[in-house]
Amino acid sequence: MSFTSISIDLGATSGRVVLARLDNGRLELEEVHRFANGFSTIAGRTYCNLYYLFDEIRKGLKKVGSRDIEVSSIGIDTWGVDIVCIGKDGHILSQPRAYRDHYTDGMMEEYFKIVPKDEVYRRTGIQFMNFNTLFQLFTLRREGNSSLEAADRVLFLPDALSYLLTGKMVCEYTILSTSQFLNPYDKKIDAGLLEAAGISCDLFPEIVMPGHIVGTLTDDLAKETGLGKVKVVAVAGHDTGSAVAAVPATTKNFAYLSSGTWSLIGIEAYEPIIGEESFKENYTNEGGIDGTIRFLKNVTGMWLLEQCRVKWKEQGKDYSYPQIVEMMGQAKPFVSFVDPDDPSFAAPEDMEQAIKDYCRSHGEPVPENDAAMVRCIFESLALKYRNVIDVLNSKFVKEPIEVLHIIGGGSKNALLNQITANATRLKVLAGPSEATTIGNVMIQARAAGIVNTKEDMRRLIGDSISTEEYLPEDAALWNEAYTRFKEIISK
Repeated sequence: MSFTSISIDLGATSGRVVLARLDNGRLELEEVHRFANGFSTIAGRTYCNLYYLFDEIRKGLKKVGSRDIEVSSIGIDTWGVDIVCIGKDGHILSQPRAYRDHYTDGMMEEYFKIVPKDEVYRRTGIQFMNFNTLFQLFTLRREGNSSLEAADRVLFLPDALSYLLTGKMVCEYTILSTSQFLNPYDKKIDAGLLEAAGISCDLFPEIVMPGHIVGTLTDDLAKETGLGKVKVVAVAGHDTGSAVAAVPATTKNFAYLSSGTWSLIGIEAYEPIIGEESFKENYTNEGGIDGTIRFLKNVTGMWLLEQCRVKWKEQGKDYSYPQIVEMMGQAKPFVSFVDPDDPSFAAPEDMEQAIKDYCRSHGEPVPENDAAMVRCIFESLALKYRNVIDVLNSKFVKEPIEVLHIIGGGSKNALLNQITANATRLKVLAGPSEATTIGNVMIQARAAGIVNTKEDMRRLIGDSISTEEYLPEDAALWNEAYTRFKEIISK
């Protein structure tokens, strides 16, 4: 049976429209339109450009439509937390404020004066970030934001874009789960948490699960794009939710690492994991397919290296990735470690200097050159991953994790994959690198009846893509390094 769909994947820096073909159990992806994305700062406020995103999506759809291809459905995934206000007449009232706007700084603490922090966690199981939707709404209400005051509905970003395509409004479960006002037990909005922020839960439309058919393209878009009345499916609207749906797991005792600028490490649970330990460790319970829970930890990923590369490029040292791998091999192992999640690395003006300062303050040798800096970053990341896996194994899972699936763009980083296997002492399976797009597509395929269960989805993905296997090496050396790493991050 053949199936053709369109996956729209929007990230903070770029967006893509991908044509997917599923034929005889094999999946093929073709990128038909890619565009830059970014945020606009106007009068000190930072916004997402919703209309620009919609126009670029429309361009991609028209490119597919011009090829006279019969498309079954369309699905959209984006980053989490950001929202759009809709008026009584159905019009968008303003561009959405972006999560990177600092307008919510300090507002979590103000909210906790109304609802204590531990109670918010107990009721949601979501890790605390000042840009979570609950704190955005709380801030907008305190500002007297005119769009929120006039809003008849509030939509999350992927749902707002689906609305522009179909004229139908829904609130998709996985994207709602990033808000910090979803009850993960009954999967309904916690009205009390919103009321404490001065917000009515009536602003949000019907909650739907991934695979729900939102509607079809509006008559105007059906004609303009040449696609006809194609269905729009609410996939896992949160991009990580779609990515985890694409993990080609064959066992239940697996962990996943969605690897990129951020590293998201976790397990797939069937019930929320909320208690003193998860609160203390700042683990999050986000929504997954079939009502599952993505119990995970956010770890600063390749951000450290990316920011060093920016600085090096300014100095005339534009290292390619093969050069970085070669540099790693030239540097002496296990010299310097840092905690990638230290607050000093969140947004420093000079990442290289921030790492050197951390080493000095923690009694670590300062990396003496760029190669040593690369080695320090990669080894520290691998050891941090082990730390997260060890916490999962010791506190949150009934049976030990057997395999670590690395997905996303970072799965192509063979060097980091190998040292991650070494550090975690787990078999690592790397791939797919296009996990978000593949998960998006497979949820659409399931909505069309092409596959029936998430296990069927993962089996088909495993048959369609190749994964690279990495087995642990040098156990004694990495165990010794990990003992030292734990001492450093506890200081």
